[in-house]
Amino acid sequence: MAPYASDDSTTGGEVDEQHSRRRKAARYVVPVTVVGVAAATIGLVPALADSGDPDLPKITAQQLIQKIAESDVEQLSGTVKVSTDLGLPNLGGLESGLMSGAAGGGESGSSADPTAKLTELATGTHTLRVAADGPDRQKLSLLENAAEYSLIHNGKDVWAYDSKSNEVYHGTASDSPERGKDRQPPATPKDFAEEALKAVDDTTSVTVDGTAQVAGRDAYKLLVEPRQSGSTVGAITVAVDAETGTPLKFTLTPASGGAAVVDVGFTQVSFARPAASTFDFTPPKGAKVTEEDAGKEFGKDFGKAGKGEARRHEPEAGKDLGEGPDGMKTIGEGWNAIATFGTGGEGVPSGEAAGPFGGFLDSLGDKVTGKFGSGTVFSTRLINALVTDDGKVYVGAVTKDALVKAADAGK
Repeated sequence: MAPYASDDSTTGGEVDEQHSRRRKAARYVVPVTVVGVAAATIGLVPALADSGDPDLPKITAQQLIQKIAESDVEQLSGTVKVSTDLGLPNLGGLESGLMSGAAGGGESGSSADPTAKLTELATGTHTLRVAADGPDRQKLSLLENAAEYSLIHNGKDVWAYDSKSNEVYHGTASDSPERGKDRQPPATPKDFAEEALKAVDDTTSVTVDGTAQVAGRDAYKLLVEPRQSGSTVGAITVAVDAETGTPLKFTLTPASGGAAVVDVGFTQVSFARPAASTFDFTPPKGAKVTEEDAGKEFGKDFGKAGKGEARRHEPEAGKDLGEGPDGMKTIGEGWNAIATFGTGGEGVPSGEAAGPFGGFLDSLGDKVTGKFGSGTVFSTRLINALVTDDGKVYVGAVTKDALVKAADAGK
């Protein structure tokens, strides 16, 4: 099949400054969504869907992006497999607790509190059951060994239930007309795809890379790759349902190669309306019920785009966010954007200065030096962070060398 004629196009959009939404939503978001580090104009490379199985009509990358944006699917149910391999050190399960703490989780003390429970999705492989019926009803269930954790939004009520501990967490959804989709934490391929597509700008190559079948559905494969060197992101592939425009599978592979860092996909999906009883919930007899703090709305500031519109609320390069110790700024653009801020103190203690934990801390990071002085780089397969000895932090989905270069430039 012959490719389409070149039809490069660019669309613009203002960067929304919704910083409070970012901070509060981060309590629930799987950490890998930090790959959406920039969003400006969209420069798409039109491409042909290569021949494959199934055989689908030709489509350009821009048409496929638009198909995702205009998808009006509000009813679905299915099973999602989530695999995450950030390359975190094996600390005997402590790493999950550390991530929960970093996300601000578990503030209520309840094992059913979503701010703590859903950070488990940041490591390992998990199976979820999901269901949605418009903006007022969604359900997500995390299946575990002989147990199940469920998060249910039905009207103004948000319930979370941990069957292992027989604990219930009850909150109230926002009165916003869009409260439904905005209340659930990112857990489906669509959630991850929307985050990744925020990073699409003129530093990004976007093409259609053939077709596939996912959960028995015909799909196009959208391939998103950084044009810049220095990013730890190798490529993102999104399998998009050919009929509905719904993302069915999201895969992020690192520039270093190997297994995917994040692989989220439906293994079974139906676009029929789920039974109304799916979203019913009554606390089981004897369950401990924890009520959300008075005046605090569950997930109030989850922000999503309206139909056909991409969310754009990333900080402008070099813009002072005025948040956190010593403020936070971004350096660079696109996939190479680096967040930097001061801790208000010294860097990471090591050796004798760290006491009995000195050797342990040293084993987690690499010592680096440069014009900025010296510091420690902590690495995962996707996100790297440099903590200088004078208490400055540089973090992003970039290589260690890129962090050192940014620190040197800051002197």
